[in-house]
Amino acid sequence: MSTNEDKLKTLIGHAKEYGYVFPSSEIYDGLSATYDYGPYGVELKNNIRRYWWEAMTKLNGNIVGLDAAIFMHPTTWKASGHVDAFNDPLIDNKDSKKRYRADVLLEEHIAKYADKIEKEVEKGRKKFGEAFDEAQFRATNPNVKRAQERIDAVEGRMKAALEANDLVALRQLILDEEIKCPISGTANWTEVRQFNLMFATELGSVSGESSTIYLRPETAQGIFVNFLNVQKSARMKIPFGIAQTGKAFRNEIVARQFIFRMREFEQMEMQFFVKPGTEMEWYNTWKEKRIAWHKALGLPAENYRFHDHIKLAHYANAACDIEFKFPMGFKELEGIHSRTDFDLGNHEKYSGKKLRYFDTETNESYVPYVVETSIGLDRMFLAVLSAAFQVEQLPNGETRDVLRIPAPLAPVKVAVLPLVKKDGLPEKARAIIDTLKLDHNCQYDDKDSIGKRYRRQDAIGTPYCITVDHETLTTDTVTIRERDSMAQERVAISELPRIVGEKVDLRGLLRKL
Repeated sequence: MSTNEDKLKTLIGHAKEYGYVFPSSEIYDGLSATYDYGPYGVELKNNIRRYWWEAMTKLNGNIVGLDAAIFMHPTTWKASGHVDAFNDPLIDNKDSKKRYRADVLLEEHIAKYADKIEKEVEKGRKKFGEAFDEAQFRATNPNVKRAQERIDAVEGRMKAALEANDLVALRQLILDEEIKCPISGTANWTEVRQFNLMFATELGSVSGESSTIYLRPETAQGIFVNFLNVQKSARMKIPFGIAQTGKAFRNEIVARQFIFRMREFEQMEMQFFVKPGTEMEWYNTWKEKRIAWHKALGLPAENYRFHDHIKLAHYANAACDIEFKFPMGFKELEGIHSRTDFDLGNHEKYSGKKLRYFDTETNESYVPYVVETSIGLDRMFLAVLSAAFQVEQLPNGETRDVLRIPAPLAPVKVAVLPLVKKDGLPEKARAIIDTLKLDHNCQYDDKDSIGKRYRRQDAIGTPYCITVDHETLTTDTVTIRERDSMAQERVAISELPRIVGEKVDLRGLLRKL
């Protein structure tokens, strides 16, 4: 098993043990690629969603919210291109009987060459020390150049095959690169074929083609069909945005890597409507705004990178991903797309209704262009959890599992711990919780030794532990312990709302933006 697989396996075990994520329907042996969020998981998820929502709607006077239905008129998905074009190229290995996405097999193959390059660069850095010139090394080192040439060649052929929808060429590329099934170790591949990812169901009691509707595969279309409703009722002027969070559903054949790729997942999307011709300026603006939102969390900066799309979607004239270094390597976390007027234009065509904006200043009417930011809430959850999880060596030789979750996102902000379960200490502890609980999610814990309780709070990511002891009863002071440094100090109870608030208030994050 690779180190990355080990990391992911350890994280999955921790997430289950400490109430973050459970396999769905586990008593029935689970359901593949579906998960349930536990007591701490649901709090973290809510906090991430709130950070996104408030950054979008509170900080931008020209962005408003929407919560559209999951079921939509079936013609919606014809107009959006999902009925005809929402497909994955699938390939089966005849020996293992396992099914893969052909493009993902190739991307993982390319990633191996990219890993070789990073290892060479790391060797160079160690060899030359401070004199190391990374740019020159990448341009001149023969091993790096050779690996980069392979990447460019494979990416070029893959892009051409995907854009031409040439499934034969895609299979040939897999054969030429000698890509083998990870399970059987053979290259005994079937032909590549397309598979539509939408879940279909029946509306009402009569079955048949006329009553077939779909579970939405994305939340964006609910925004587009409501464009005029929102614009008129909220009296919005272009440029303006509509933000929405909600569940989407995709019948992923290859769903793995924990909550990274699921069949039921949650999206946080914002569609920004602009005047045609200004879309690239806004595309670049939103790239900067979104990476700033991520970096404000203080997760390692080297965990992020931009990746321009090899193949543009049928509706886009520019698209990139913000990729994050998950336990399984760099993967897509958020997409920023310039969608042109494809969506509104197509809904106009299929519905027969005008979806235009009338500019009173210039006296012109036009179909707006759209710049989209789209992030998976579950992927963001995994990014935060994987960056936060550490097994830390302590000076006394012991280790501790700690989740260094950014404090404003932490599920529990404060744990209040009476040193012993007598002498009025539990009552004092609960009185302290009463002063904090309206502002913060607090937890009371009196089971086990104080050391074990600290470890438990470290493992669920609680930023502060407050210990109530006998001295508290006479001086109205407590010991406050900080998660990351484990530093402890004696403070007055009256100071707790200020001390805790400064560290854990979401406003601290929003001010950075």
